Amino acid sequence: MHSSSRSLALGLALLAASCGDDPSASPVVDPGDGGRYAPRIDPAGFVEIVDNPFLPLGVGGRWVYEGESDGEKERIEVVVTDQRREVMGVSTVVVRDTVTVAGQLVEDTYDWYAQDRVGNVWYFGEDVKDFEAGKVVSTAGSWEAGVDGALPGIVMPARPAVGETFRQEFYRGQAEDMFEIIRVDGTLTVPYGRFADVLVTRDWTPLDAAVVEEKYYARGPGKIREEKAAGGKGFVELVTYTPGR
Repeated sequence: MHSSSRSLALGLALLAASCGDDPSASPVVDPGDGGRYAPRIDPAGFVEIVDNPFLPLGVGGRWVYEGESDGEKERIEVVVTDQRREVMGVSTVVVRDTVTVAGQLVEDTYDWYAQDRVGNVWYFGEDVKDFEAGKVVSTAGSWEAGVDGALPGIVMPARPAVGETFRQEFYRGQAEDMFEIIRVDGTLTVPYGRFADVLVTRDWTPLDAAVVEEKYYARGPGKIREEKAAGGKGFVELVTYTPGR
């Protein structure tokens, strides 16, 4: 699911191949809207459930990921709550995402998702709390679609195809994560199991062009691995999964 900068779940920047490790370089992939992003959101075009096979969000669903973040042990727990939140007139599913590093809570986030009638999963915002020594130190990264010009984006298309690029969110200067689908035929083994026909995305944000992340999704459990490809070292893999209802 989605997280702020303290977590490996952050969507991150894709650097141009010709630019090497130059953090000032611009991404080669452009969503093609010239920054004039204006999706039309009709609440009647959304359904109550989120059952996209690459991002299923049934109530009670639970994912536990473990790995490392810059040399320290990281654990991410994602739970689909039974709560709903109305955003831009759309009834969204509320998902809680908690991140611990070296055994200490560093982030507690509530994300809001909804699926349209076509099967695309949209991201409508997040309520982020970053912690240090057990105390909230920041809510940076929080945003809500429809507030202060923020807009929702697609985090998983209904029919993924290589080369497609999407805005996951758009809150200018604050939250501008994007991703490109780079494979749909991967094979990957993680602690939870072995998977074929794995969907692989490359995630970035123009707000931090020094970092790139790749995410791996399998039909059924959804996301099974994340890893930093540039701008740091780290990964998390799916350890346990409980399907929702």
